[in-house]
Amino acid sequence: MQKLLLVIVPAIWIVAIAILSVQNATPVAIKFLGLQSVELPFGVVLSFFAAGSMVITAGLWWLLGRRRSR
Repeated sequence: MQKLLLVIVPAIWIVAIAILSVQNATPVAIKFLGLQSVELPFGVVLSFFAAGSMVITAGLWWLLGRRRSR
């Protein structure tokens, strides 16, 4: 069951990003700590954040798994 969820959750994210990308092509710029990014379509920004959050989550799971096994 856990392996099935590991496949279904990213698949749902990919479909949602695809739908949002087609429906909302408005360029957005991210402003953080006085810095501003280049204007990119909303779907591209959303996909970067989704991919980044998946990588960070996987890294945290890996780190927590190493601590528990010691």
